[in-house]
Amino acid sequence: MPLTAATGQSIHLPSSTDVSSAGTTPKEFRARTFVASARRRNDVDTDSLTPTPITHFSETETMLAESISKWANEAVAPKVRQMDEEEKMDPEVVEQMFEQGLMAFEIPEEYGGAGMNFTSAIVGIEELARVDPSVSVMCDVHNTLVVTSILKYGSEKLKKEWLPKLATNTVGSFCLSEPASGSDAFALKTKAEKTENGYKINGSKMWITNSLEADFFLVFANLNPEAGYKGITAFIVTKDTKGFSIAKKEKKLGIRASSTCVINFDDVEVPKENLLGQEGQGYKYAISLLNEGRIGIGAQMTGLALGAWENAAKYVWNDRKQFGQLVGEFQGMQHQLAQAYTEICAARALVYNAARKKEAGEDFVTDAAMAKLYASQVAGKVSSLAVEWMGGMGFVREGIAEKMFRDSKIGAIYEGTSNIQLTTIAKTLQKKYTQ
Repeated sequence: MPLTAATGQSIHLPSSTDVSSAGTTPKEFRARTFVASARRRNDVDTDSLTPTPITHFSETETMLAESISKWANEAVAPKVRQMDEEEKMDPEVVEQMFEQGLMAFEIPEEYGGAGMNFTSAIVGIEELARVDPSVSVMCDVHNTLVVTSILKYGSEKLKKEWLPKLATNTVGSFCLSEPASGSDAFALKTKAEKTENGYKINGSKMWITNSLEADFFLVFANLNPEAGYKGITAFIVTKDTKGFSIAKKEKKLGIRASSTCVINFDDVEVPKENLLGQEGQGYKYAISLLNEGRIGIGAQMTGLALGAWENAAKYVWNDRKQFGQLVGEFQGMQHQLAQAYTEICAARALVYNAARKKEAGEDFVTDAAMAKLYASQVAGKVSSLAVEWMGGMGFVREGIAEKMFRDSKIGAIYEGTSNIQLTTIAKTLQKKYTQ
């Protein structure tokens, strides 16, 4: 299904029925979209680069943003309210996300993906969140946590087996949190033990995103509890594995269409080839993946804030009148709109600075923490104000204002709470300024 950018140029993200000239099967399409100028930038010589504005997009990234915005407003927006009320992701939306290439940003072309850069994924996550943060987080977790885990730590065999599936029809899920290990993630109790043919996992996971839609689960379990967190190991588990079960679907305040479930593992047999990376290295993998994932959550929050702001701004500057004039013409309202937009732009600068530093191979951990922290704060503030700006129309469930307000709260919680981000930032500052 081709998307058309605002420039009028047709942009093609192959559908699942496309067949490449190389003879791939329909479900192994090559999402070649945008690859010309959006190659992965793992080894960038920053000294040779001409400084540009942080939020400057390449032509490809600009076209990507326009195209995703067009698709989201046409295909997702009409379903947002129903999905939120039913607390369920529309299967057609999930299918179309694969068809549009939105689940394969960084997957190399040789595995059926788009071969794009990290910032392209961030652009996509942000644009989706302007319409529906629930759809955005599915894209985010799948790309920044699951796909990245295979790209960084998977063997060539795992890459050949899973990347084509993750690019075309298989949703991924990241299983780290447990009932007693949230912020203290490495206190997890799920255990793994070696068997003759591989491993056996027992335990439970909680707050697992994408769990209803996913078939691929990246599971962290402790293979050597005596070693503490250094025994944590990462495994690939499929939904159809005996002993794997979804015990409960949570009913949430926000991002209701995104599935969040409790998952149980009862003597789940994992073949040895489904070990991700090395035994005992899971804690390192989790830290690295979550650092990248936090940039994605930051983008989800800036997208949410933009969506809430734009929805309210259009209303107060075009529809809502009081005392004989549009509400948006009152200076007090204009100042609030200007202040909110300024803070959104500041949050976006943090997000895209972290993304570019990650691409350039620079240390971005503190930048990612600041981006997620501030973007979630701005999203909560702006979405709350947007409800007030719209008055009664912001409080009812006919539009997206109250939904965006509810959705914003999760930004301060998942993939590291705001306090965890503050701790990360403070430790860096303390190390720098301690004499």
